[in-house]
Amino acid sequence: MPNKLAVQMYTLRDFTGTAEGFEAALDTIHGIGYAGVQLSAVGCMNGETPEVTAERAREMLDANGLKCVATHRPLKSLIEQTDAEIEFHRTLGCDYAAIGGIFEYGDTPEAFRRFLADAAPMIARLKEAGIRFGFHNHAHEFIRNPETGRACYDILIDEAPDLYLEIDTYWVQHAGVDPANLLERASGRISVIHVKDKEVVSKDGPVMAPVGEGNLDWDRIIPVCEAGGTEWYVVEQDECRRDPFDCLASSFEYLSRKGLA
Repeated sequence: MPNKLAVQMYTLRDFTGTAEGFEAALDTIHGIGYAGVQLSAVGCMNGETPEVTAERAREMLDANGLKCVATHRPLKSLIEQTDAEIEFHRTLGCDYAAIGGIFEYGDTPEAFRRFLADAAPMIARLKEAGIRFGFHNHAHEFIRNPETGRACYDILIDEAPDLYLEIDTYWVQHAGVDPANLLERASGRISVIHVKDKEVVSKDGPVMAPVGEGNLDWDRIIPVCEAGGTEWYVVEQDECRRDPFDCLASSFEYLSRKGLA
């Protein structure tokens, strides 16, 4: 089986503010054994005159044998500067653009449908260019409407067939939803997913943890992902209770034993 493991660079956001730090992080990621990265919150790539351009980032990735498997980009930029975003992704050799959420829209069904209407032309344009568009969830998308019993996330599944679902297993579990069941519902649209674990360490409640160190049922989740067409398992840990690189190494070792690398 090919190596399907990638790192969400948001995990290492404190190390990527400079080109030197970014390059060192990529070198360490390669050394752990990962095959790809998702470019998100890479400080040296931000701003109108970034220290690291898409061209330079591609050079760094190639030098470390890493593929840019996905990005997180501002929705405003994707909608208003679609052609520039297409060129950005082509330069990186990346065919998956995602957003980290739609907090600015709100949590109502009307808000989600307004987002889908606003994004539809952009999604179609990206699709024409061979780029998939993904939506990354947190927990609030699963708030149930007391009148209908449906969550806003159901709208994304049922009413937007061209939308890919960058399902974050931790946040699904946190919302009280079964990750394996949700991934099965979204089969065929889960080419890139986010994996991190949920560990109880004290009576104060659960925390984010490296994959395999918590209570998510990976023996159910992984087969459903494989059946549903998952190409990349992107390891993300928003908060780490120890060195983030050590956490990434632990996740890699566990997922490798599950046959994903």
